[in-house]
Amino acid sequence: SSMVSPSMSPDSLGSETPDLATVTARVADVEGWMSPGQASTLYDAARRCPPGGTIVEIGSFRGRSTIVLASAAPPDVSVIAIDPHAGNDRGPQEIDGYADAAADDHAVFLANLERAGVADRVRHVRKFSDEALADVEAPIDVLYIDGAHRYGPARADIRDWGARVTDGGTMLIHDSFSSIGVTLAILRELLLGSRFRYVGRSRSMTIYRADRSGGPGASARNAGRQLAQLPWFVKNVALKVGLTLGLGKVLARMGRNVPDWPY
Repeated sequence: SSMVSPSMSPDSLGSETPDLATVTARVADVEGWMSPGQASTLYDAARRCPPGGTIVEIGSFRGRSTIVLASAAPPDVSVIAIDPHAGNDRGPQEIDGYADAAADDHAVFLANLERAGVADRVRHVRKFSDEALADVEAPIDVLYIDGAHRYGPARADIRDWGARVTDGGTMLIHDSFSSIGVTLAILRELLLGSRFRYVGRSRSMTIYRADRSGGPGASARNAGRQLAQLPWFVKNVALKVGLTLGLGKVLARMGRNVPDWPY
């Protein structure tokens, strides 16, 4: 099932934070993969970050999600964006070989933050996520994982960075039940785990809460809710295979709508 938290009104958490519509307009022209529902999910998670808390984003690309998090976060919350801008794992089917784009990605990222008025709110750690662990102090109140989508790096991000999420904190993972690597990492680290409770998802952005409560049967229910997403995962993988093999061109020639790459 899909879950998107309703946005809280600006007055309910302080007038200094722009509302969701304003933030959405800020990122309208910023390149990236984030649906309106996912923007709302990030916005709400950042708004609810406790005073003096810490938000960490793994994988920023050109700043689309970074701007949402930094715009919505309370003024005294630290926002840390981790992205090496090294030309790797830039987006769908862009794993390696984009070194020429790395400098441009970094420059555009900084320019987008400046244009959105959040450059002074974001601390950018230009390292791969496994190398950045020493640069960020625990605990983390909101963790957004959208880094390398291969199984090994995705699992390491969930395991190592997830361990730093404070009790009651939130972990969001993009391309869950869409990317094969990310999904396998989730099944390995979170399916039978007792620390993170699956809350729901907005398309492929899953929401987990660091919550050990629930009583007898909680782990089984938590596993069941995640396993229930697998049919949607199979559909996404099939669509990706079809698009890779030229389904989009066939549909276009037939005058049919070409589906977006799942995200």
